[in-house]
Amino acid sequence: MNEKDKELIEAARKLIQKRFIEGRHHIAAVLRTKSGKLFGGVHVEVYVGRITVCGEAVAIGAAATAGDTDIETIVAVDETGRIVSPCGMCREMIADYSPQADIIILKDNGPQKIKIAELLPFQYEQ
Repeated sequence: MNEKDKELIEAARKLIQKRFIEGRHHIAAVLRTKSGKLFGGVHVEVYVGRITVCGEAVAIGAAATAGDTDIETIVAVDETGRIVSPCGMCREMIADYSPQADIIILKDNGPQKIKIAELLPFQYEQ
């Protein structure tokens, strides 16, 4: 973890503080691309859970819209600012877009940065 990683966590916390709505936006994610740009997104919940979209997916979509999807590091936080791990679908999406991406998770009671491959081993292997 370095200062840029701490700034990324703080950016995610500020985003969820600004955009939290009970029953709508519970998670915020912010990613930094290798170009140094930050892209954020919030969890978009709907009554029918199958079409709910995670904050990580929204952040990746924002980066894709800008044409900058080479993810260096990504983090997600809940409405309290606590770091949360990406769900299985988000792990797959992150790995598809940037197989070398770093993920900030909580481990041993503190934020740690690990490779996406540690959260999604053996992706697409038979």
